[in-house]
Amino acid sequence: MASQLIDHAVPLIRAIVIHPDGRSESSRLAEERLEEAVGLARALDLDVRAEEIVRVRKPTPATLFGSGKVDELAALVRAAEAEAVVVDDDLSPVQQRNLEKAWDCKVIDRTGLILEIFGRRARTKEGRLQVELARLDYERSRLVRTWTHLERQRGGTGSTGGPGETQIELDRRLIADRIVKLKTELEEVRRTRGLHRKQRQKAPFPTVALVGYTNAGKSTLFNRLTGSEVLARDLLFATLDTTQRTIRLPQGRPAIVADTVGFISDLPHELVESFRATLEEVGEADLILHVRDIASPDSEAQRKDVEAVLKQIATPEGKTRRVLEVWNKIDLLDEQARETVLGQAERLRRQGQAVAVSAWTGEGIEALRETIAGLIDDDPETELVLDPSQGEALAWLYENGRVTGRETDEEGRTHIVVRLHPAALGRFERQFQ
Repeated sequence: MASQLIDHAVPLIRAIVIHPDGRSESSRLAEERLEEAVGLARALDLDVRAEEIVRVRKPTPATLFGSGKVDELAALVRAAEAEAVVVDDDLSPVQQRNLEKAWDCKVIDRTGLILEIFGRRARTKEGRLQVELARLDYERSRLVRTWTHLERQRGGTGSTGGPGETQIELDRRLIADRIVKLKTELEEVRRTRGLHRKQRQKAPFPTVALVGYTNAGKSTLFNRLTGSEVLARDLLFATLDTTQRTIRLPQGRPAIVADTVGFISDLPHELVESFRATLEEVGEADLILHVRDIASPDSEAQRKDVEAVLKQIATPEGKTRRVLEVWNKIDLLDEQARETVLGQAERLRRQGQAVAVSAWTGEGIEALRETIAGLIDDDPETELVLDPSQGEALAWLYENGRVTGRETDEEGRTHIVVRLHPAALGRFERQFQ
């Protein structure tokens, strides 16, 4: 099983990484895909001894690679003394088994690798449930009939009869039962999230969801915006569980910011389905910040990969999805590229489409905050008059809305113009008027 791929108690496992070129529809360069696969392997603490791009013109059903290439890679495995081979593609159960026989070592495909990383990173109960569900969905297709001695030849009475329930059939049934239980638990999580969401809507604070390719700097930006200390490392999938914090935007408007799981090209379908409860936070958000590593030569292809995942996330009926691109890591650009990026970003910022920042140094963060406020600040303006004794009401308006105008007349009354959500205005009138 995938959960048994890596024994965390032993020293680093020697491995080689192979990227089959020509298999993915992604426009990304094979070298970039290989580098990412190596990063995934190292995120799992594998000791990568060799890496190679293998051109696959016509996949072989039994082994993916042709027989000559399988033999050639077997020699590489022996030379590197590899204990595991990471194939940066999805393998069928038969292909995985045949390659393990040919290379005499453990073979891990891309889905299995990502699931193993997610299994390590999950910290909350919800995260662990989602990862286990995705893993079981993946593993039940890996149960292939190999050993006939696993058949139970005797019935409960001890009499000899035909083959009974095989161990594989028993495993499949146990996995199916566990999947049903996990889905029930996750449905409860989803229901609880829905209740929390309704409570937030009563506040009501606008919500901003951070999405982006893994390692684009989402968690660093989240920390910069909120003053939090969420784990932020130069590591693929450094954080997995969703974190939410309340921030103050320019002129006092509060908003809820959510840091979500990083996306990746060819994200396993099992993970997209299992993380549906978490990804609903993205679909419900008033604004999505798409964080991009603008210094990466693969930035454009990564953008397309993230947008492909976003298309799989449903948006509530009647809600318009608004996305603001955040071009992060401008501090890593050379002078010429930096000037070009800043010029493009400034033109797009006026249209509410993109902002260039460095989450690491803080450059551009204030412009980002102002842009966020402008995009989510579509509540109607309300004019109110408060007596001098209504200081508590005035404080409430600053806490729950955005004050755009304020004057005090000769009698000491405060004339205030404030943007308030209709639900918040109703609460104000019930509480103070």
